[in-house]
Amino acid sequence: MSFAFLKNISTTLKLFAALFLLVLTGCSSTPKVENSSTAPLDPLESINRPFWDFTWDYADKYVLKPTSQAYVEYVNEDVRTGLFNMAMNLNEPSSIINNLLQGKFSAAAKNTGRFVLNSTIGLLGIFDPASDFGWTREQEEFGEVLGVYGVGDGPYLVVPAMGPTSVREEVGDYVDRYYWPLAIIDFWPNLLRVGVIGLEQRAALADQEQLINDSVDSYEFVKNAYFQNMKYKVYDGNPPIEVDESEEDLEAFMDEFEEID
Repeated sequence: MSFAFLKNISTTLKLFAALFLLVLTGCSSTPKVENSSTAPLDPLESINRPFWDFTWDYADKYVLKPTSQAYVEYVNEDVRTGLFNMAMNLNEPSSIINNLLQGKFSAAAKNTGRFVLNSTIGLLGIFDPASDFGWTREQEEFGEVLGVYGVGDGPYLVVPAMGPTSVREEVGDYVDRYYWPLAIIDFWPNLLRVGVIGLEQRAALADQEQLINDSVDSYEFVKNAYFQNMKYKVYDGNPPIEVDESEEDLEAFMDEFEEID
């Protein structure tokens, strides 16, 4: 039995497990808002918290943050921009399909234009001439597709040394990896792609990390921020306004009380 076969079996079992957990959380006909900042779904908190402490207090402090700082300081900015553009350009085909699955045809057309233009004139994505035409980068993930069709976030997860995620996002990432051209990229080039994106994302977090350090409970702060960001992405930046039913009941009671007076 080959290693590749065992790896495929293991990956398939992980996907089925994730899908099973996702189904248990339930689905609806519209995007869910149950995983809001007021009540995030976190049945694995007893496991997630130690993972978060390890990730933020050790893995990030001693490895991820220093590495990203060294990357920003010692790598030429133009080189960094070119590497990041090239890495993100490989995600454009998955965004095309994910937009089509949501019926967002104009967005899919823009992604197509970006990929074609940047892969040719932009020299395999090193440069981003598409932005000069107003075609800004807007990545669409399969996890967002699931959210649009009513699939909830599922249980919140913290992956050691990686950070916050959810069952729905993990399933979405699994599917996205099988889109062309990501599916045909060898292990080491793909590891470089993921590394470049990760370093840039960690560098971008530098301006917000003080908010995490100053928060009363960094675990809750990051978890709530994660679910708010997921909802923002599913609703394309226009999430519905949530009304606290307890506040509504209190206002109704006060109105009735004033009428009696």
